[in-house]
Amino acid sequence: MKVYEIQSNAGIEALALVERPELKPAAGQALIKVRATSLNYRDLIVAEGAYGAGQKYPLIPMSDGAGEVVAIGEGVTRVKVGDRVAGIFFQDWIDGSLTKEKMKSDLGGGIDGMLAKYVILHQNGLVILPDYLSYIQGATLPCAAVTAWHGLVTKGNIGANDSVLLLGTGGVSIFALQFAKIHNARVIITSSSDEKLARAQQLGADDTINYKTTPNWEKQVYQLTNRTGVDHVVEVGGAGTLPKSLQAVRIGGRISLIGVLSGRGNEIDPMPILFKSLAVQGIYVGSREMFEAMNQVMQKHQIQPIIDRVFPFSEAKAAYNYLKSANHFGKVVIEYG
Repeated sequence: MKVYEIQSNAGIEALALVERPELKPAAGQALIKVRATSLNYRDLIVAEGAYGAGQKYPLIPMSDGAGEVVAIGEGVTRVKVGDRVAGIFFQDWIDGSLTKEKMKSDLGGGIDGMLAKYVILHQNGLVILPDYLSYIQGATLPCAAVTAWHGLVTKGNIGANDSVLLLGTGGVSIFALQFAKIHNARVIITSSSDEKLARAQQLGADDTINYKTTPNWEKQVYQLTNRTGVDHVVEVGGAGTLPKSLQAVRIGGRISLIGVLSGRGNEIDPMPILFKSLAVQGIYVGSREMFEAMNQVMQKHQIQPIIDRVFPFSEAKAAYNYLKSANHFGKVVIEYG
């Protein structure tokens, strides 16, 4: 059985295609023929050994994948042979709050992930794909879509006429744009590319800001909102952009901190959080319960995941390098064929 392994923390070049023994599901498990996987920024930092201390190698990477159930073990009732499924990011986070124990079950990090021809997952760690989505589309959901849903809907309680600031045009931000628009919210989005901003407008973005030509973008957000600030910020930059997001959000507003694209470790002044009575929430993907609630809404509104480029299984390294280039708009997918 062909799988990709990360064999050290040497980066993308440590990704190797190898053979592993064939798999057979035990009680409670399902064997999945993987049809597609999708990349997240998290996959880059796992490959570079920067995801966390104690990373074990070799590791099958990638949390996000979709495929077909081809065999089931004894006692499996949640899925059947032939079902189209995706794995959940944290295999043990079914509902409720995230715990230390649940955090150890992250695909492509704490445990082997989805970049393999076949994988075995416990039935509790699977969701049925909406029937209108292809495997390629379904593979984009487990991390980016659930993260955006968790931040804006589950915890953010986004409503009509709310305003949302999105940073960049990667997977989380584009899903957040789609979820915000079905809730009739106003969306302001940033990018360094006017071409990407034009594409975001086609998806419903109300206002766009090029942060290269407008480096003080937080001031423009403030002006666009009648000197009030936005209700929600989906903050993917981390330490490099959080100070600006703190200025761009309204008094009593909410920031969902979900990424560190601009780096870590900078000192953050906590005074804006205090004086503006802000809710700053860390969003670490989400539970199966959130995933299934999101799928119901996606089915209702026929939301189409935005996919920038699809690579064949044989070109997994090229897919990683393309994501690292930051030229993508939406999701980067690997199709198995």
